[in-house]
Amino acid sequence: MILGYAELSKGYAVMKTSYELAMERLGKASPAVELSAQQKKEMAELESRCRAKIAERELFIKGEIVKAVDRGDAEAVEQLEKQLLSDRKSLRAECEEKKDKVRQAAA
Repeated sequence: MILGYAELSKGYAVMKTSYELAMERLGKASPAVELSAQQKKEMAELESRCRAKIAERELFIKGEIVKAVDRGDAEAVEQLEKQLLSDRKSLRAECEEKKDKVRQAAA
């Protein structure tokens, strides 16, 4: 097989897409880690808990935003929206850290 080309059934060589080439390089640079059923379950639970925490935080802050809008406090609304984005980002980062620990245990 010629580098950068994929074989077809009739023997013709067709150029690979940039996506296919990138995926090959990624596979060589950092091979995929096989997770056990238990680790997959743990990852799913972590993701579920993360989504629940984010949803809980969104409900609370959106309720506060509604109160601030009712008061006509535009500055508080802006601050709460920034806080919501920040909270989402930090909760996501926390979840990814925990998932990375599970992945590293598999390696």
